[in-house]
Amino acid sequence: MKEVLLISVFMKRTLVLLCLWFFIWFPLEAFCSTGNTSSSSNPKVINIGALFTLNSVIGGATKPALLAAIDDVNSSPNILNGIELKLILRDTNCSGFIGTMEALQLMESDIVVAIGPQSSGIAHVISHVVNELHVPLLSFGATDPTLAYLQFPYFLRTTHSDYFQMYAIADVLDYYGWREVIAIFVDDDYGRNGISVLGDALAKKRAKISYKASFSPEDPESKINDLLVEVNLMESRVFVVHVNPDTGLNIFSVAKRLNMMSGGYVWIATDWLPSYLDSREAVDPSTMNLLQGVVALRRYIPDTNLKKRFISRWKNLKDKGSTGPGGFNSYALYAYDSVWLAAHALEVFLSEGGNLSFSNDPKLRDTNGTTLHLSLLRVFNGGQQLLQTLLRMNFSGVSGQIQFNQQRDLIHPAFDVLNIGGTGTHRIGYWSNYSHLSIVPPESLYTKPPNISSSSQHLYGVKWPGETSKVPRGWVFPNNGQPLRIAVPNRVGYKEFVSKDNSPQGVKGYCIDVFEAAINLLPYAVPHTYMLFGDGNRNPNYDEIVSQVAQNKYDAAVGDITIVMNRTKIVDFTQPYMESGLVVVAPVKEAKSSPWAFLKPFTKEMWFVTAALFLFVGVVVWILEHRINHEFRGPPRQQLITIFWFSFSTMFFSHRENTVSTLGRLVLIIWLFVVLIINSSYTASLTSILTVQQLTSGIQGIDSLISSSEPIGIQEGSFALNYLVDELNIARSRIVKLKDPEAYLRALNLGPKAGGVAAIVDELPYIELFLTSTNCLYRTVGQEFTKSGLGFAFQRDSPLAVDLSTAILQLSESGDLQKFHNKWLTHTECSIQINQEEENKLSLSSFWGLFLICGIACVLALTLFCYRVFTQYRRFSPEGEEAEVEEIEPSRLSRRSILSTSFNNIMDFVDRKETEIKEILKRKNINESKQTSQNSNGQASSPT
Repeated sequence: MKEVLLISVFMKRTLVLLCLWFFIWFPLEAFCSTGNTSSSSNPKVINIGALFTLNSVIGGATKPALLAAIDDVNSSPNILNGIELKLILRDTNCSGFIGTMEALQLMESDIVVAIGPQSSGIAHVISHVVNELHVPLLSFGATDPTLAYLQFPYFLRTTHSDYFQMYAIADVLDYYGWREVIAIFVDDDYGRNGISVLGDALAKKRAKISYKASFSPEDPESKINDLLVEVNLMESRVFVVHVNPDTGLNIFSVAKRLNMMSGGYVWIATDWLPSYLDSREAVDPSTMNLLQGVVALRRYIPDTNLKKRFISRWKNLKDKGSTGPGGFNSYALYAYDSVWLAAHALEVFLSEGGNLSFSNDPKLRDTNGTTLHLSLLRVFNGGQQLLQTLLRMNFSGVSGQIQFNQQRDLIHPAFDVLNIGGTGTHRIGYWSNYSHLSIVPPESLYTKPPNISSSSQHLYGVKWPGETSKVPRGWVFPNNGQPLRIAVPNRVGYKEFVSKDNSPQGVKGYCIDVFEAAINLLPYAVPHTYMLFGDGNRNPNYDEIVSQVAQNKYDAAVGDITIVMNRTKIVDFTQPYMESGLVVVAPVKEAKSSPWAFLKPFTKEMWFVTAALFLFVGVVVWILEHRINHEFRGPPRQQLITIFWFSFSTMFFSHRENTVSTLGRLVLIIWLFVVLIINSSYTASLTSILTVQQLTSGIQGIDSLISSSEPIGIQEGSFALNYLVDELNIARSRIVKLKDPEAYLRALNLGPKAGGVAAIVDELPYIELFLTSTNCLYRTVGQEFTKSGLGFAFQRDSPLAVDLSTAILQLSESGDLQKFHNKWLTHTECSIQINQEEENKLSLSSFWGLFLICGIACVLALTLFCYRVFTQYRRFSPEGEEAEVEEIEPSRLSRRSILSTSFNNIMDFVDRKETEIKEILKRKNINESKQTSQNSNGQASSPT
């Protein structure tokens, strides 16, 4: 393993050593071939290489699969047109140094495609070689996410990257609500880079890896034992194990001895564990006993007919199990498809005119006196064309659809989510990059729109370690003898909330009682110790307390800590156990009675609209009654007086005029209802103003305080200082810090002119206690202008914050919070409020609905009246008017005089009594009837 690390860091030096070793192992006669270029336009045999560790779990399954694929391709008449594929195997022996050496030996054979390796560390080194020689490298087992095509363009992964596996694990962790995990991994490229991606995936879900525990594959069990003992002392009980299948089982063997496979623990393994179990035809009971309750991921392969046929012939495949301990697992399928991928690509490559030729690389030219013979490493001239052909391939293999996306990853990455229990594994769901966690096979979801919402994520039940179906909490208090360090503000004033005490606990108060009651509701013990923060001579700065919790100087802060935005950015708060908000307290005095008090019930707008509506209704009723009611007729002066008198007399329901018309009565009924409501509201408001004691203050609220230049008092250590200065732009020079209620009282009594303050801005819970201590000599003015609450602060992502929030809700529902409040924070209600005239006045917004109804009724009545008058006017023609008009020549009549005459006629018509109009219309109808009758008789007597 150390050699692998040296190779990745000192590449140039290592390549020199490898080439020297290469020369020593092979006799000089092997290097006797000459010529700069070799080619074969119609080759009978095409060499492909395979490079992996034969004596391993993955290698034991891979070798028979590769040999079977070669046989199937060579025996198939439908591919390569009789050209034989020859497989050249090399054993990396699980060593980076030997693996690189074997790769160089493999390249000497003029291979056009290399398959393997299974090790990510070896793949990193070999990828440099194939990049230089332009030989595509198809890897069925190197899952390191950092093996990217941008750095290694000739590296092509024929399995799914661990990038997707780590995001699948992050979704599983998020599904069960775990926010901190411990990663146990092998310290190589495969382990480190995979866990790095896991950290990124968890960060997107506001979770994290709390500790990374790495070890070397060569480490003895004693080192693994020390490692697990160390992580067992930590808080998290969720372990993600990302190791090699050949040595990974040692982790669980040691964990079993340390009793870490019992209840409360969570073990999640990557696909190495299912690969190990699948390669065993029958796993012995002792091994399964080590793994009870483990959740593992396995690369998902659809149950196609191709897969079923391949598995059915597995027992008959040549060399099965002869070179290693492994049997069948998913890597056998990926290796089998890698050969077929190469075969399909070579067929297309040759059909498109590709030439299997090789040439010497000028950069590998032998220098004088050297014995390395670098010229034997030749460049495949068609490598780039073959690589592009490989990327275009699209066919169905035994492992599923073989097709690459733009990032050169296989499409549709998916995993089985397994639970190990009893004598085998049980599938509890699937994960796919398309819809994440589900209980249906991924291929059935590809035809539907993707849905990754939390409500769509599902898994079946799990049997966790300890034979329990209850989802483990995932964390405990660190078993290292250190209790929870809780910072408590050492207050000077308002000690009812929290204060120093001589009891063994060391502190007391409302906040302490709430916290202790919540802790006692938790289903687990929470050892803790209180640590006073502050010197006791002045109130501590609460922002500093919260900051020190975020800096890990304390584990939590308990006290009257207000939840504000800048604090929530660095710590987590529990559910508020008490509501709070900033208010203004100011000196008050009894308001003197005003001679204009009768105007106070309504606002100016209300008075104006009400008066206008009185006049409008009077005019409407006059119009509706003028033609038929003699009480609304007479000289213009009398009619104007009638309108005003009628309008305002309805206020007291004392109008003497009777309404005759139907429309007038309708309008009057609605108007009298409106007047009744207005009179009742006015009377009630005026009664309240004249009978209830009113208090007044020069400060009406926070707005008037901002506009003034007088000093403002705040509580020392409160967040109010930053709020007033930063948010409300109040000059810092106006702020006066006060440490206790006695200081509040002195400052208010002195007033701004004698060195005191004009008002005090503080949170409501403190103000309630202060007003009680002063026998309600002061009052809050204005409204509460911020909304917040008091809570307990914990370090970010602390699970205690969530559990205590639930406990606080239980206390609230049971009434215990109110009992604690009554015990510590009893206060006298100061029921007399500051006179807020503008707030107490009745405004137009309270009556606009009534006014709207009345207005609509008036408009409708006028509309019907005008329609009726217009209809009568069309039938009406004054006597003698027509004759008079006929005598005037039309050319002498101006348009203006005609309009003036018509308007005057209309107004004259409207002003007439309706009885007179009806009489004229009746007489006109009789005359028209007579005229019609005479005309009919004259026509009858005339000769025909």
